[in-house]
This record gives sequence, structure tokens and C-alpha cells, in this order.
Amino acid sequence: MDLLKIYNTNLETNELEEIREFKKGAWINLVNPSENEIKKLCENLQIEEDFVRYALDYEEKARIDQEEDDNTTLFIVDVPIIEKKEDSDVYTTMPLGMIVVRDDFFVTVSLRKNKIIDNFEKSRIKNFQTYKKTRFIFQILYQNASYYLTYLKQINKETEIAEYILKNSMKNKELLKLLNLEKSLVYFTTSLKSNEIVMEKTLRGKIVKLYEEDEEILEDAITENRQAIEMAQIYSNILNGTMDAYASIISNNLNGVMKFLTSITIILAVPTMISSFWGMNVGLPLQNNPLGFAIMVVISILLTLGVSWWLKKKDMLD
Repeated sequence: MDLLKIYNTNLETNELEEIREFKKGAWINLVNPSENEIKKLCENLQIEEDFVRYALDYEEKARIDQEEDDNTTLFIVDVPIIEKKEDSDVYTTMPLGMIVVRDDFFVTVSLRKNKIIDNFEKSRIKNFQTYKKTRFIFQILYQNASYYLTYLKQINKETEIAEYILKNSMKNKELLKLLNLEKSLVYFTTSLKSNEIVMEKTLRGKIVKLYEEDEEILEDAITENRQAIEMAQIYSNILNGTMDAYASIISNNLNGVMKFLTSITIILAVPTMISSFWGMNVGLPLQNNPLGFAIMVVISILLTLGVSWWLKKKDMLD
């Protein structure tokens, strides 16, 4: 499978088409490229390999890097993705690199496929042309912020479902689900704040040339990103409170079970103690009485009932 694809907007039809050569104004997309593909790209575009490798580092944070010598700019932002782990979905983020190579090429680099780039490849974005690099960056930033909002709504929905199940029965699976969602919100909040710094820095106009008709897209992206930050923080606070509440409920339930088991142990100890006394090989009351056994059984029952009543009165038996 070819992990290096080149796209170009046909000037006559204004439609996106996949081409084979590195043509000026083209968009090159790399998804988890091999060493040969990285070398091929860098040799043809005359850029540093590090610019490509930065975006392939899973721990890389959102930032902007510029090479003044060859007029190349690297944008790295965190994009939301869904990973499959065992039988559940895990929401996390990964870096997406955008490289503006002089006024000639636009390159996107990522570790794996994502819906944001997929929308551009399938021509689902209006007013998208590969040669309009500034607008392309802003459109990616806007799509990225929008997907954060979409995934945050999904997280909130999954949280409500897990809470509903937990109300009926405490299951470790659902508690772990809430824990994973809580971690996802932390990842999202951190990534969104980093992305905001990149967008604010871009808006100041010193990174790429700003066009008046495109500036509104960036402003909308910043607005969407801020909404996503607020939403992530709200959901995170709610989920933190929910997890604390369930921790208290579980602890309280455990205390109740232990209290009940302790009471049962005390109740069972009464007849056991009496039978132990009358099982000794020494002289004891009623040992020669033909009704001695029945009398001791009645005494044991009465004492057991008395202890049970006392424990119930002390709220030890719920």
C-alpha cells in the first residue's frame, strides 16, 4: 500500500485529483511513511528529514518551527483519534504535521489515518484548493476543532450510559470505562490548549501570510477550539465528581457488608458457645434431665433472638 500520496487541484475543473509527480502547488500526504518514502519526499522537495520525523513522534507537542534558510514552516497540532483496545474505544490524540515548503508544496504527515485528512482526500470540504496553502492550514485547524467537539459529545454520551448501568449494578467494567473517559478528557484538554497557542501565534500574522478572506476561517477555528476547551473542562469536572461519588458509594457499601457479616458472626457465636459448654466432659446442669437437650435448644434460640434484636436496635443489621 502506497503511504505517500500526491494530490493536485485541477485549475480547469477545480476538482481534486491524485497525481504521480511532485508538481508545484500540490499537496503531499504521508501516513506512517517508510524510510524510503521519507527520503524520496525530502530529496524531491529539498527539505530536512527532521521536519517529517517530528510529526511521527507520538509524544511531540503542538508547536510551530521555521527554517529561515529554505523558507519552510512546520505546524504540528494534536488531532483527536479513537483507538480500539480490547472491546472498547479509547479516545486519545496524536500529532499531525503540516509543512509549508516555500510557495511550492504543502505536506501533511501523520502516524495513522484520521478523519480530518480523510475529509480533504474525499473532497468533502468546500472551497478547498491544494495551492491555497494558508487557507488549507486554517481549514485543517477548523476541522480539527470541530472533531474535538464531536468526540467530546460522544464521550459525554458514553459517560451517561456507563452511569446508568452503574446505578443498577456496580461493575468493574463500567468503572474502568469511566476511568478511561476521564483520562481521555485530560488528554483532550491538554492538546486543545496547545493547539490554541499555535492558532493564536498564527493569527498574529508572522508565521504565514494572512489573507483577509481566509482570516475568518482561522478566527472560527479559534472560537471552536475555545468552546471545546470549555466543554472538556466542564465534562472533566463532572466526571471527577461522579468518580468521587461512586468511590464513596463503593466504600459505604463495603462498610455495610462488613458490618452485616460481623453481626452474623456474633449471632452464630451464641449457639456455638452454648453447645461448646454443654459438650464438655464435666458435670453440667440438665445433663441428667431427659428434656435437657430440648431445653438447651430453646435457650439457644431465645439468646440468639435476643442478640439479633439488640444488634438490630444498634443498626448493625440492615
